[in-house]
Amino acid sequence: MSVTARQRPSRAALVFLMLVLAGTAQAASARKGQKTTASTSVRFIDSPSSESPAAREKRLRRECRGRVNAGACLGHTR
Repeated sequence: MSVTARQRPSRAALVFLMLVLAGTAQAASARKGQKTTASTSVRFIDSPSSESPAAREKRLRRECRGRVNAGACLGHTR
């Protein structure tokens, strides 16, 4: 039996589909064996050179006086 040009793409697609399905089945079985861990909360550690919230508020009030009430100066223009 000879394979016609019309049958080749369908056979190639079938082989590709079988490989994809086999890969997803392996991934699903690998996930079943894993334990699920509780999500952890992210804590940001301040560097020693960072400013405190009160110091930032004071700096923004000083720097934004007379500027447009937008961006970083939003709420600090008075």
